[in-house]
Amino acid sequence: MTITVSTAGAASDAVARVLPALIEERFASRLFDGDATLWGEAAIDESSKRLAWTKAHEVSRPLVADILALRDELRSAGVNRIVLCGMGGSSLAPEVITRTAGVELVVLDSTDPAQVSAVVGERLPETAVVVSSKSGSTVETDSQRRTFAKAFTDAGIDPASRIIIVTDPGSPLEESSRAAGHPVFLADPQVGGRFSALTAFGLVPSGLAGVDIEALLDDAAAVAEVLSHDSDENPGLVLGAAIAGCEPVKTYLGILESGSGIVGFGDWAEQLIAESTGKEGTGLLPVVLDGNPPEIGSTIPDLQLVRLVVNASQQPALGDEISVSGPLAAQFLLWEVATAVAGRILGINPFDQPDVESAKVAARALLDEMPEPASAAFDEDGIAVRGTERVVAGRTSVAQAIDALLAELPEHGFVAIQAYADRTRLGELAELRDLIAHRARRPVTFGWGPRFLHSTGQFHKGGPKLGVFLQIITAEQGDLEIPERPFTFGTLIRAQADGDAQVLEGHGRPVLQLELQNPESSASTLKSLLAAV
Repeated sequence: MTITVSTAGAASDAVARVLPALIEERFASRLFDGDATLWGEAAIDESSKRLAWTKAHEVSRPLVADILALRDELRSAGVNRIVLCGMGGSSLAPEVITRTAGVELVVLDSTDPAQVSAVVGERLPETAVVVSSKSGSTVETDSQRRTFAKAFTDAGIDPASRIIIVTDPGSPLEESSRAAGHPVFLADPQVGGRFSALTAFGLVPSGLAGVDIEALLDDAAAVAEVLSHDSDENPGLVLGAAIAGCEPVKTYLGILESGSGIVGFGDWAEQLIAESTGKEGTGLLPVVLDGNPPEIGSTIPDLQLVRLVVNASQQPALGDEISVSGPLAAQFLLWEVATAVAGRILGINPFDQPDVESAKVAARALLDEMPEPASAAFDEDGIAVRGTERVVAGRTSVAQAIDALLAELPEHGFVAIQAYADRTRLGELAELRDLIAHRARRPVTFGWGPRFLHSTGQFHKGGPKLGVFLQIITAEQGDLEIPERPFTFGTLIRAQADGDAQVLEGHGRPVLQLELQNPESSASTLKSLLAAV
């Protein structure tokens, strides 16, 4: 198994300029030796506790037998549906692993009450749930765990036989879960969540769902040696130099699947790169592209396009593009190395996330206070409009408000669309991405809330002040209680949306919030929204 990176144009110029210094300082070998000094004095404390991902393919090997034994036990009990409750890297890695393998895994990384209700209510007697949380205190995952535990109990099923825990050693979740009799798998605490694809967080749900996880580890092991060499043929050094070494830096990294067979890779790479690099006013923002996106036909000099292809040797990069090929697990390790390289080039610590907590704090404050939602500036066709004063003041239609938001777009800016909605029912909202990109002629990202808060959310607050933000929220007619909590899923997702909007506006970012007031009869409302865009 091999991985190949091909560069052209500006990407090749960046490699030629940056790669020799990386080789001279022995970046690759020092990285795989766990050298925490690579990112400067200020990063040593954090990076010294976050470099075990370079050995994950070795350290995780003993997990395989236990995962497969539990899979067989569950199947013999008639359990053939695996649900994963996790956020960020804990859900995105298993999602791309299982989708690429063609194996069913239900990923629940939402707090939308309709979506949670649907997942909890389907085929419960055949279901086992993997609850993945490093800290054990992630509010989304904890709320989902409580809901499933009650559902199993109400159905006369022992939750301990159906809820499997993946967490770090010594977390409160480990202690309480062992006491309750749940199967517990421990991940390596020296690996951060977004680098955890080849640890228990990626392997347990994927293996239980039916993926050949031993083969995954084999694929990663097969490329680890070349990625650790201080050589101009090291694809990790080449890719890292290509994505971060342009002068000036190309802020936007368009990731386009072009026949590689890897499904959903862009979503995983998005959280890895954006959360690792988007801080101290700099960073790289991945833009997940599909089909024939408008960005390719536009002249966007600060957008670097990366294509995932079958064979980058036979399909070399053209123009200013980058082509990458290789099996999925090998690409996990490749992109993790490239992200570490990018951190070095950009002069930031790729292992912390200093701005992620701000949105969580704002959401918790709103949950404590339970304020009434702010009055809408106006309503049109079942859409209530709120937002930054200069965006909504004096507007009388959704179309005018969108015009005003796009008028705020800086010369080198981007648009972030954030959909706090049930992605299983309202998937058409994703069509907004291409529509806005056609109009803006700038990079446009699309994220489902609250999962993107654990992904691009760091870049939104800590990266360069270039974004304008379109929030889509829904007023669900039904709600869902969270056992032993004073708030519901409906109040939680609303607090997460409003809290993030508050923090963004506090950072000087303009926000337009559109609330779909009748998502149950979504066809006409969606039609109105798409027409307005």
